[in-house]
Amino acid sequence: MTQPIEIGRLLRAGTTGFIAGCRVNQLSVPSFGALVRAPLGDGYQVYGLIHDIHIDDDGLVRQLVTADGVSEEVMKDNRERRIVPVEMSVLAVGYEQDGKIHHLLPPRPPLSLDVIYLCDDKEITRFTERFGYFRHILNGKDVPVGEVVAAHILQAGRARGVDGGRWIESATQEVITLLRDDYPTLMSVLGALADIS
Repeated sequence: MTQPIEIGRLLRAGTTGFIAGCRVNQLSVPSFGALVRAPLGDGYQVYGLIHDIHIDDDGLVRQLVTADGVSEEVMKDNRERRIVPVEMSVLAVGYEQDGKIHHLLPPRPPLSLDVIYLCDDKEITRFTERFGYFRHILNGKDVPVGEVVAAHILQAGRARGVDGGRWIESATQEVITLLRDDYPTLMSVLGALADIS
């Protein structure tokens, strides 16, 4: 079994989602649309999809932006030793309890400083066997629905290897069915999905 990839720690949470923070030098691992998990012990863990990644500024960055001739060494130092975290917004899409996956909102959110892990291909495949969690993405507030769906479907398809194409087709049909009465959102999602083909 591969070693789980820690991508950050929880900053704040609610039942519909959470914000995780990581150091700038950890930023190469998490990506938009990625499935992540927060294990909370006793056979319980929360799953979510990254729907936003942002880096806030601080006083030093504001000074460096306006300075002339900032050296590569100063830039590298700021990026590698920066104290302000990269923040990832995560939409809760389900949870696991006692070995069973539920595509419902979690009964309780993760706690501050809980570790957040990137799901590996096996975990992605297991979580995405059914499409019940799609409703959380499609109903997400302040979520770029089309882009998140497309990024997630692409990543989940890749996790399946040679069977990915069939899964992507089934997932796309499920999205069309769920959005049949919401034409603007459907067109947004289908437009984003067309770009992953």
